[in-house]
Amino acid sequence: MNVTESGTALLSAAPIRNEPVQARSTARLATLLDSAAAVIDEIGYERLTTAMVAERAGASIGTVYRYFPDRIAVLQALGARNTERLLAAIAPALAAGRHGSATEVMLAVLDATSELFRSEPGFRSVRVGDVIDLLPPQTETTAHAAVAEVIADALVAGYGIADTADTRRAVGTAVEVIDALVARAFARAPQGDAALLDEARRALTAVLAGRL
Repeated sequence: MNVTESGTALLSAAPIRNEPVQARSTARLATLLDSAAAVIDEIGYERLTTAMVAERAGASIGTVYRYFPDRIAVLQALGARNTERLLAAIAPALAAGRHGSATEVMLAVLDATSELFRSEPGFRSVRVGDVIDLLPPQTETTAHAAVAEVIADALVAGYGIADTADTRRAVGTAVEVIDALVARAFARAPQGDAALLDEARRALTAVLAGRL
């Protein structure tokens, strides 16, 4: 599965009532998700309501309900979009020959993830593999698994890594480690705690030692 296919699959799984078919509708949906992300950055996703989204977007509550049946659907759509943006952000790091080793590729993925924590509104709260994966409706593939599949495919194709169950398990573990440790580094530091990010890089290297 490539980056585009994986991101599209996740976004299409989000419970959006009316898929936008015109540029104006697409822009309206993006505004609603941008507004939800801004509110989440301020108060957390637990307190988000559809009324807050409408107010921040300068839209009617009916406009929100045109696209989303409830607040959970808003959160899931935002989580899917954030996963899509992560896949786009890591795509350059996955290019064949861009790095000297598979471990260097994974470290570049960690760096790209860190940058999204800094720059993408709402990403720290509703990100890849966050609690949104556990909310209904659930899909067979979690966001973490989708990202790991894209990375594993790139390593096999571009770095001569054997396509084995252990390889894919190692990449999946690495994706989980990146998410958990980067989140810890940004928990109380908007720009990321440098010491904790260094520790995340050391931990990731240790997890992958001898496996890729």
